[in-house]
Amino acid sequence: MVSALRSALFFAGFIAITPPFALLIFASWHLPYGVREDTARLWCRANVLWLRVCCGVRYRVIGLEDLPTGPAVVMSNHQSAWETIAYRTIFPASLSWVVKRELFRLPFYGMALKALEEISVGEQSPREAMREVEEHGSAHIRAGRWVVIFPEGMRVRHGELGRFLQGGARLACANGVPVVPVAVDSGYCWPTQDWRKRPGLITVRIGPHIATTQRSPAEVSRLVRDWIAGELVAVGTARPRRGT
Repeated sequence: MVSALRSALFFAGFIAITPPFALLIFASWHLPYGVREDTARLWCRANVLWLRVCCGVRYRVIGLEDLPTGPAVVMSNHQSAWETIAYRTIFPASLSWVVKRELFRLPFYGMALKALEEISVGEQSPREAMREVEEHGSAHIRAGRWVVIFPEGMRVRHGELGRFLQGGARLACANGVPVVPVAVDSGYCWPTQDWRKRPGLITVRIGPHIATTQRSPAEVSRLVRDWIAGELVAVGTARPRRGT
């Protein structure tokens, strides 16, 4: 009962502050991208703080010193919506996200995604989706942004690691930028199949960046998945499925 009440309070605050921030981001579309980025980052910080106050969800970050100095592709496992909020507060660079096109139709939130110029993919074939990610993601990398992608393509339950698609690796290889592997165990505190939140500590592990020169997308994808699997298994939070 306590968990449900605290979670309901969190969602009430989340719903209350999202429309004003979304309208601010949308209204600043004509301003430099950094203005929209800073506004979005403030919204993310507010929600991460509110989650801690309401539900007792804290987090720590390991490996920030391993981040490269220039643009990169961030490839992370995906256990909950938490990382879609918190990563913008963790990474110091301007971020572009690969998101499902259906999210652009959400009230207010979709407006903000459009103004932030996020990279959308529809329900087309995997080959067509990878082509879109590479085309639009390359433009963002040339603009100096980092691209964040969840290669599993969907949220995976805490304790599992899904099959990796190669869109992020292809994007990095095509542009000669490194990949930053990230392992996160957010699914315990923010379960994929339960709206209630659990108090606890989320750990975000940032690995040494992986060079993509003279490497194929398949090799890069395998290296990233192996590193993430090793980090999660080491703390007993994953049972990797077969395949890459």
